[in-house]
Amino acid sequence: MFSTINKYLSLVKFAHTIFAMPFALTGFFMAITRGGGSFSWTTFGLVILCMVFARSAAMAFNRWLDVDIDKLNPRTAKREIPAGVISRKNAMFFIVGNVVLFVVTTWFINRICFLLSPVALLVVLGYSYTKRFTALCHLVLGVGLSLAPIGAYLAVTGEFALLPVLVSFLVLCWVSGFDIIYSLQDEDFDKSQQLNSIPAWLGLSGALRFSEFLHVIAAALVVTIGLTGHFHWVFWIGAAAFVVMLVSQHLLVKPNDLSKINIMFMTTNGIASVVFAVFAIADMMIFL
Repeated sequence: MFSTINKYLSLVKFAHTIFAMPFALTGFFMAITRGGGSFSWTTFGLVILCMVFARSAAMAFNRWLDVDIDKLNPRTAKREIPAGVISRKNAMFFIVGNVVLFVVTTWFINRICFLLSPVALLVVLGYSYTKRFTALCHLVLGVGLSLAPIGAYLAVTGEFALLPVLVSFLVLCWVSGFDIIYSLQDEDFDKSQQLNSIPAWLGLSGALRFSEFLHVIAAALVVTIGLTGHFHWVFWIGAAAFVVMLVSQHLLVKPNDLSKINIMFMTTNGIASVVFAVFAIADMMIFL
């Protein structure tokens, strides 16, 4: 049983949950400290479950849909479905199960989360098709992960607000930017298979400039969030560290040297999301 669980955890790259989960928690505590919501362990648990179910469905669907493409790419040929570790049929059962669990979980949160659950699924599942027709697929991925903070805020308050929306835009620009960097290693493959991506469209140097542009906007949004939310010195420590992590990605990866992409993707961005969330939440809790 543990072997099977590990296979599915590997299928959905469960460790990558670290990118969006901290921002979901930021949105959750923002709703309590800035939105007038009250803490509930039940709601907290349901938000975590929603994140896990939606992300698992999205990642597994991406692997299921791209199996024929992944077989041809040396970088992805050993993934669970193309390698035959998990069958396409079982993967689809897993996807459907997570979709159902996600919708059911939103039902127990509140009405607006339930009504918006199909929209969220359309975004996170629809992303997998986008590389077939637009180079802006990275931005769609960013939109998918950006739903985390606003979704958590809605779970607590049932209402939209400016501050969590700004955090969502931050996530959009940050994720889109680092996904473009990650996709640099597939530039030649994408071109050979007529797949769309920023690197295939603009080349390595152009893609890095596009990523830099998005990360400059992300840095500006960090400052905007701090000022709009009237945060204090604790937040600004985390904000500074987050911006440093953004800059470090562009120092690590160059058009003629992609050897540090994996360090950039997992380590740098994992640290960035956790640090931002820890300091933002600490600031909100200390200066209630």
